[in-house]
Amino acid sequence: MSQRKSILMVVTSHDAIDRKHPTGLWFEEFSVPYTLFRNQGYAITVASPKGGDAPIDPRSLEEYEATVANEAARTALKGTRRLDSSLQTADFDALFFCGGHGTMFDLPDNADVQRWVAEFVRADKVLASVCHGPACLVGASLRDGTPVVKGRRVTSFTDQEERAVALDRHMPFLLESRLRELGAEFVPAANWQDNVVVDGNLITGQNPQSSASAARAVIWLLSA
Repeated sequence: MSQRKSILMVVTSHDAIDRKHPTGLWFEEFSVPYTLFRNQGYAITVASPKGGDAPIDPRSLEEYEATVANEAARTALKGTRRLDSSLQTADFDALFFCGGHGTMFDLPDNADVQRWVAEFVRADKVLASVCHGPACLVGASLRDGTPVVKGRRVTSFTDQEERAVALDRHMPFLLESRLRELGAEFVPAANWQDNVVVDGNLITGQNPQSSASAARAVIWLLSA
């Protein structure tokens, strides 16, 4: 019998862009992958930069349905582990960063995020992120200082999508532009289209619509 796979899902702790714009995790980008991973029987740990209850962007709950799966996902977002040295990269087979605009503020410069990403890349373990989740990649480097995304095929929430939701001026940077600046080969699709890019064990999804496909790519790689 194969050993049960273990996955660490990381969500944002950041709950506001400014006084007029509450933010946090985009719920679909956690709930859909979480449900798919549970259905695979994975051992799932949920963590965030600060630990505790994860903030959910209220806009992402506007069409919320109180299904069994969604309620289980919301419960899992309460009392998240803190992403620090109490968690060990060796204990997980895959690392999945969920999106939401909050990630743009608390993932890029977080030393623990940078360490986890770099260690997973060096070990060639499955590393996935969706929508704004690839903000986890922009601050991480290899031992020689090379950005982990240099020369890698990736996608994320695009600059065009950011402008479409009128939040481009409120972001500390535009994610697509930053990934390109770091030397990534950025692979966009049209706005709101399901788009997942797989480069070895590095998986990135463009937007909320890509949540299921990104999770299925993780499942596919873990079963290979």
